[in-house]
Amino acid sequence: MTSPFDLELARAVLAAQPFSVLLGAEITSFGEGAATLEIAIRPELGQQFGFLHGGVLAYAADNSLTFAAGTVLGPNVLTGGFSITYLRPAGGVRLRAQARVVGSTRRQAACSCELWTEDAAGEVTLCAVAQGTTRAVDADRTGA
Repeated sequence: MTSPFDLELARAVLAAQPFSVLLGAEITSFGEGAATLEIAIRPELGQQFGFLHGGVLAYAADNSLTFAAGTVLGPNVLTGGFSITYLRPAGGVRLRAQARVVGSTRRQAACSCELWTEDAAGEVTLCAVAQGTTRAVDADRTGA
């Protein structure tokens, strides 16, 4: 199914999410069953040991999974559920959540996500993986 949901609309939907704006999230890639969400890592997003808080990683996984699903289901989607596995503490200068659709029906998509951190030298490290489902909804919930 071809979706009218493009990068411009995806960015407008993200900008309509106050929490996403608070975190400074941005969509850097969107389309063909995949989406990438990035967040600059800054001290106020940390936990007591100086690493990026797990809640920020969970947010990035949730939103990137849902945006990836939106590429096949359209913009009116909501998370059905997701799980995340933290592999190592997240640090560096940037978090990148790369999600892709692994299967879909007309109303639901199953997606997977890899969460990477990038350090100041540009080296990337896999810090978490996630999977989840997203459902299409009838009401317009784009917020854009």
